[in-house]
Amino acid sequence: MENNIEEIRHSLSHIMAQAILNLYPKTKLGMGPAIENGFYYDFLLTKTLAPEDLQKIEAKMKEIILQNQKFTKKNISKLVAKKLFSAKGGSASGGKDQPFKLELIKDLPGKTVSIYTTEPDKKLQATSYKLQPFVDLCKGPHIKNTSEIKLDTFKLTKIAGAYWKGSEKNKMLTRIYGLAFSTKDELQKYITMQEEAEKRDHRILGQKLDLFCFSDLVGGGLPLYTPKGVAIKEELQKEVERICRGYGFQKVSCPSLTKIDLFEISGHAKKFNDELFRVSSPNGHSFALKPVQCPHHTQIYASKPRSYKDLPIKYMESDKQYRAEKTGEVGGLTRVYAITVEDGHTFCTREQVKDEIKAMVNIIKEFYSSIGLWGNHWISLSTRGKDFSKYIGEKKDWDLCEKILKEVSDEMNLGAIKCPGEAALYGPKLDFMFKDAIGKEVQIPTVQIDFATPKKFNLVYTDKDGKEKNPVMVHRAILGSYERFLALIIEHFAGAFPVWLSPVQVSIIPISEKHLEYANSIKQKLLENNIRLEIRDEAETLGKKIRTVEMQKVPYLLILGDKEIQAEAVSVRQRSKGDLGQMPLDKFIQQIIEEIKNKK
Repeated sequence: MENNIEEIRHSLSHIMAQAILNLYPKTKLGMGPAIENGFYYDFLLTKTLAPEDLQKIEAKMKEIILQNQKFTKKNISKLVAKKLFSAKGGSASGGKDQPFKLELIKDLPGKTVSIYTTEPDKKLQATSYKLQPFVDLCKGPHIKNTSEIKLDTFKLTKIAGAYWKGSEKNKMLTRIYGLAFSTKDELQKYITMQEEAEKRDHRILGQKLDLFCFSDLVGGGLPLYTPKGVAIKEELQKEVERICRGYGFQKVSCPSLTKIDLFEISGHAKKFNDELFRVSSPNGHSFALKPVQCPHHTQIYASKPRSYKDLPIKYMESDKQYRAEKTGEVGGLTRVYAITVEDGHTFCTREQVKDEIKAMVNIIKEFYSSIGLWGNHWISLSTRGKDFSKYIGEKKDWDLCEKILKEVSDEMNLGAIKCPGEAALYGPKLDFMFKDAIGKEVQIPTVQIDFATPKKFNLVYTDKDGKEKNPVMVHRAILGSYERFLALIIEHFAGAFPVWLSPVQVSIIPISEKHLEYANSIKQKLLENNIRLEIRDEAETLGKKIRTVEMQKVPYLLILGDKEIQAEAVSVRQRSKGDLGQMPLDKFIQQIIEEIKNKK
């Protein structure tokens, strides 16, 4: 398709609004932008829509498209625009009694606004009704004519709720989403991918596999981890800490509560003002729950004098952080109030910075190679935007940091792409973007240089000439939030985790009660080798037990009966290969230990 796909998507949102007004004339229009892969529009409707209504709306959109409607832009004064969208406005569809449009007109800068009008080709007759011209407040751009849209390249997909302007203080509107692509094949490919994504949804699989749950009494956004979920989290933590220890990191631990003074000095109190949980007690104590761990680590560094001989000093910690996310944005493990964050900070000299960053890149490479994601990624060199007031520190330090990160990218052949405006509060960074098994992109690991924070907290070390200097602080997150990371790997592996990560690595199934004693002896030997297991001794058929284990995606299943007892062996079924036959227990243990060791 010759047109810019973004213009097509934006135009489809207008066409959907026109269709809605024809079907439900008293509807109030919100906003309707183009988004990644499609478009949406927010409406205040006089009825509640059901999923089957999408087909009716989509059919009406196709009728409008077949009218060869022309998009015409016009700049008008705000005064004229207010009259157009008022209760006594013009006769054009969309341009009468639209309070949300009036609010937008008031908020927009300047004395003029732009509107787009669409109306059918007068040479053509509507197939089922006569259309009025449709007018909407919009800066564009749009396509020239609806004839440029192919009817089989878009599809309405879902209905959701959305607060006007994203604020819970405003009215809840009905948001209708649609997909739009350049070709029918692209649309179908994306729909197929989305269907696969739904099968892999971490919220569904997390419940089916008994990894985590939520409680209304505890509160939304506060996940509770089951023994199986904790098993995965602990394996991830052990692995990332094992790798980091090899590069000199040491574990520290900090409280969740802190005086707000700490975050006022760091700048986080201002940045996270709307996201801070503030805690007070009846006897006058006043604290904040930490939204980040960086300032706490500065205070461990500041607890005693430091020499250049001590540097680099490297701290790592996996602990809870808390952010008061907007209620409407909380969901699953990807947006929560209580975040378990894997975090690390290095305090070093300027001369050591580049080597420390390279070490952190190597840590990221080793960790993500262990789960099969390394290689399917790209890296952002996230730099500051034009408005320096949004950041802390000195421009000369920022320039040096960006130069160092560019050199690291070049020397390590990372191919980092510069992304202005994506820097952290205190410095530029390398952000690693990974694609999962179905092509969904997620950013988790990051390495960030920070000259500003050590200066804010007056952190110093004594150099070889006896002079005090500020260290450089290098921030790094390898797996970031355990919640987001767990959501990523549940969906990436579709719940079929590699053996080393599986919460249950072996299921033992005695064929009958008389084989239970032998099953317990096998259990003991597996436990002695730190293998996570379960015994399925329910009073059910062998077939049902096997199906239950397969649904739980356990890597190995050991079936025990008379033959296995006589041979002092186990019959092995592997998740990916099926029946492997009978083998000595020692051989099986050696095989699974090797898989765990090699992160398979």
